Amino acid sequence: MREVAISPTLESWRDAARRLIEEGVEPGEILWREAKPAPKEPGLFDPPAPVETPAGAPAAPLRVPRAFLELAAAAAAHPDPNRWAALYRVLHRLARGEKDLLESAGDPDVERLRRLASEARETGSSATAGASLFVPRTDDLAQLAAAAAGCRGCDLYRNATQTVFGKGPATARAVLVGEQPGDQEDLQGAPFVGPAGEVLDRALGDAALPRETVYVTNAVKHFKFVRTPKRRIHQTPNSAEIGACRPWLEAELAILRPRVLVCLGASASKALLGPDFRITRDRGRFLQGRWAPKLLATYHPSAVLRAEDEAGQKRIYDLIVADLKLAAGALESPEPV
Repeated sequence: MREVAISPTLESWRDAARRLIEEGVEPGEILWREAKPAPKEPGLFDPPAPVETPAGAPAAPLRVPRAFLELAAAAAAHPDPNRWAALYRVLHRLARGEKDLLESAGDPDVERLRRLASEARETGSSATAGASLFVPRTDDLAQLAAAAAGCRGCDLYRNATQTVFGKGPATARAVLVGEQPGDQEDLQGAPFVGPAGEVLDRALGDAALPRETVYVTNAVKHFKFVRTPKRRIHQTPNSAEIGACRPWLEAELAILRPRVLVCLGASASKALLGPDFRITRDRGRFLQGRWAPKLLATYHPSAVLRAEDEAGQKRIYDLIVADLKLAAGALESPEPV
């Protein structure tokens, strides 16, 4: 098996595919992989890097029908990582002389490309499609989490260690939504297990809302960061990245159907309440939302860690505890009829 790493673009795939066709490599002999940027030097015990198609001299021109070029361009915009293998199977068959392949009805390879192209056109592009193409129809959180592990709905997965999905009981009546995983969350694969998670655990305890009774998740499921020589520095996800990941959050909330939904920080609040929401203006009071009868927002626990002095830390921490006490009290009130 030959592993070929490419950038996730039609141009990168095309250049590799031309040389592979020229070498006579069969589709079943290729494992296509979307290459991540190399952020570090390989370690002593790292596995060998995949063989990339050499730059070398340009491959000989390969003539294909214009219809294939149009189909390939549309299918390549789909986020399905298997699209490159599907494209190569059709290209390989065209190169071997199946001139009428694209006109044949019901051919599985061609139909797969047409489906990918159609879905990509309907959503606009892989960037706007986001996670929606990866979210399964299920009422099971475990199945949802397993599917999220393979999400390629935005570019954040390329540098992140893994998807960090929500965690907590499926019967939880309260859901807490943060911004995105941090460094430790990315490494451990669980939300709020780093320094901000320690602050949250303490605040939940002070609010009489034990961590094991709530479901905790993030608006964005991959860690966004800038790498420095010493550490990875958190970067705030932009609106496109939050929007791309929103289908996962909506799927979680649709399954959980919480009674109380707490947004931790500005990014989570804007993801669920709109871009005009302001923590300093709107926190600490219940709002109406489509995902829970009672919805409120408070500061992200990391705001405590970023405060300039102990007085500032205490002030923000006390506000978070007060807001979580509101959430706990809402859970104790009679269920609406």
